[in-house]
Amino acid sequence: MDNILRSLLLTAQEVLLQGEHSCVVCDAGGMWRTSKEPGIRPVLRWLREDSQSLKEAVAADKVVGRAAAMLFAHGGAKALWAELISDAALDFLAGTDIVYAYGARVPAILNREGTSTCPMEERALRCETAAEAFEMFDKMIEK
Repeated sequence: MDNILRSLLLTAQEVLLQGEHSCVVCDAGGMWRTSKEPGIRPVLRWLREDSQSLKEAVAADKVVGRAAAMLFAHGGAKALWAELISDAALDFLAGTDIVYAYGARVPAILNREGTSTCPMEERALRCETAAEAFEMFDKMIEK
């Protein structure tokens, strides 16, 4: 990882951890986006607003399951730091060009009640490609 990319990733991580954000992104043009929305909503919203919004972007996210990893890949993100990441997300990311790092690894992302696997994680396991995941989540989650 080059020094500029490492610096941007560390800055994104700091912004995420110091604020009350769920997700932070710095796009290729240097524009910062932050969100407090839960789950995959911020990434999905940014992709809906501008399909190029994550192209070559550096991102930091509180929780990255396979669904979020697939959306970041679909958007063309360059680097990702996750405070918490699932095994399924790591398996997916290993097959991409995204540079990634994380704070803690878990077998699976749980639902908000902590009683079972997150439904987005379960649905993403049925998708083979990032484009397929984006299409499914775009139709499923209200705009």
